[in-house]
Amino acid sequence: MQQRKVRIHDVAKLAGVSVGSASRVINDAANVSPTVRAKVEQAIDILGYAPSHAARTLRSRVSKTVGCLFSDVTNPLYARAFRAIEESLRSDGYMLLLANGLNEVEREIEILRMFQQRGMDGVIYAPSNENDPRIVELVESLPMPVVLYDREIAARADAVLFDHSHGVQEVCRRLFEFGHRRIALALWDAGSRPVRHRIAGYRAAYREAGLPVPELILTRQSSTGSVFEDLFELLGKSDPPTALLAQGTHILVSALRAIVRTGRRIPQDFSVVGIGDTDFTQTYEPAISVMRTPTELVAARAKDLLLDRVSGRVPRQAPSRHCLVPYQIIDRDSWGPVLPAATASCQ
Repeated sequence: MQQRKVRIHDVAKLAGVSVGSASRVINDAANVSPTVRAKVEQAIDILGYAPSHAARTLRSRVSKTVGCLFSDVTNPLYARAFRAIEESLRSDGYMLLLANGLNEVEREIEILRMFQQRGMDGVIYAPSNENDPRIVELVESLPMPVVLYDREIAARADAVLFDHSHGVQEVCRRLFEFGHRRIALALWDAGSRPVRHRIAGYRAAYREAGLPVPELILTRQSSTGSVFEDLFELLGKSDPPTALLAQGTHILVSALRAIVRTGRRIPQDFSVVGIGDTDFTQTYEPAISVMRTPTELVAARAKDLLLDRVSGRVPRQAPSRHCLVPYQIIDRDSWGPVLPAATASCQ
């Protein structure tokens, strides 16, 4: 015989309080005396009462769920970010639900509308296209708050932004100190905020040093593209680059293949720095120096921006807020001074 489900009326009866008082305790309302709260909590423990999530959502209009939409969840950097944000929100009783946009605007629109239909309290979102008017209009019209993850769009939304420009400038300064003058930059040609600011930082570093900006920016149409052929060709010229700053995993791996194919050693003949820290950059031999964002700090900032809006601490109509997070430069074994061997020809 199936056991009858414990109801809030049962909790109230055992605790000797009204159903309204029991409900206020269950919903963590402020206007409850310590004595009543203790009685209700004791009754809950004795009866094993579990409130219906759906019912609580209808009553409070708070679902305790947040949608997270990234462009490619196979990207190790997004995976690490999701894990940190999930843990941060979990400490406040929220569940983070992950969706994969695949860099397709139509898919992202469908997912955002699904988040809305399912009553999410908020959304953390990294749009693949910051300028698409459909994305801008939808973000502006969503009834729940949105926190943009390192993106800028013309809609009312808070944002956690990475300081790509100053991070790249600092890497270039250190490479200049090592004697490098021809530094290649390998990126995904997405036209997104991270790419724009990295290129701006690269050019600013050369101008700051009083050096001409070399034509050494290599781009690919996707984050899984390869710069092998372009870098291999550059390394075979009479004035090859002596250092490289590369984003992601796929682009970095293709660049390393080109460097090794020419017979160059890292860092004796060529210096390498990655944008983003992964298991690959840590375990490659030699370990790759990187620009790294403090993941836990980013997660905490994203949560604070979102829950401020969800809770009403910051009104929904208040101006957008931006939180700028600096990069950390992790010094490993893949960069060093320019040596004569750095001009080795292709083999």
